[in-house]
Amino acid sequence: MWWEKKSRPAAPPIVTPVETPRTIPESENSMNEPTSKTPTVAAPSSQQTLLGRTVAIQGQITADEDLLVEGQFDGTVNLESHCMTVGANGQVKAEIHARQVVVMGSVTGNITAREKIEIRRTGHVVGDLRAVTVAIEEGAYFKGSIDILRDEGREAFPGAPSSNALKSSVEDA
Repeated sequence: MWWEKKSRPAAPPIVTPVETPRTIPESENSMNEPTSKTPTVAAPSSQQTLLGRTVAIQGQITADEDLLVEGQFDGTVNLESHCMTVGANGQVKAEIHARQVVVMGSVTGNITAREKIEIRRTGHVVGDLRAVTVAIEEGAYFKGSIDILRDEGREAFPGAPSSNALKSSVEDA
């Protein structure tokens, strides 16, 4: 009858988009360490230069921003206050100086990092490493020597090894 309430169909739920921070893919996350168990979140204001898969460059790179190499580079790299990442497809033949270096591709040449060098399981490095922290993931290939710098050694960066440096040779085949 007309005095009975008619049931209305339920209104569709309101969906509000939630903006989530961009996380770096798992292949680029820091290796499991006691100090960090959360995924790395890229800072929205940080700048990064990308050398794409089809790019092949020879020469010298000096930059005041992070660098991701997915293509080929031959020469020298100076990123004193920034991070250099060699992507899974990256092939680098260079002398590298950076704050931090992450290798998922191939590097032939010496790497000096003020803070940390990471060689991921897909990484292939032939050359000497010099940093305060060096992490080589299981399955990675490394041939060369490692200079572990103590805190006092950071001041000598990127000069000759300090007398406080601990030196060891490593070959993983």
